[in-house]
Amino acid sequence: MSERLADWTKGEQAITYQTCAACSHVQYFHRAFCAACGAPDPRDARASGKGRVYATSLVCRAATPETRAHVPYNILLVDCAEGFRMMAHGETNLAIGDEVTASFPTFAGKLVPFFSKRKK
Repeated sequence: MSERLADWTKGEQAITYQTCAACSHVQYFHRAFCAACGAPDPRDARASGKGRVYATSLVCRAATPETRAHVPYNILLVDCAEGFRMMAHGETNLAIGDEVTASFPTFAGKLVPFFSKRKK
């Protein structure tokens, strides 16, 4: 498997994804194989942080004591420019179809991807 790039799950301000050399499939969750064709060792790449809102859900009830201070907060599904979909936090005024860009604030003590409306 290729050497891992830094990403937000390791406390770095970046989103990484994988591409398959055999079939060109793009996947977000890191695996030792391609989820589409099973080929080993997909390549890691850094995402641009740009995308479009696919779905949005405003959370008005804290799931844990650590998230209580953040209520209400928005959870999104974002179709990223590189061809994968990911779940992330976002501005509360976002709507389906909005073009967004990622930043990486701290939420409940952890660095998370946070999407804001892209400036035109």
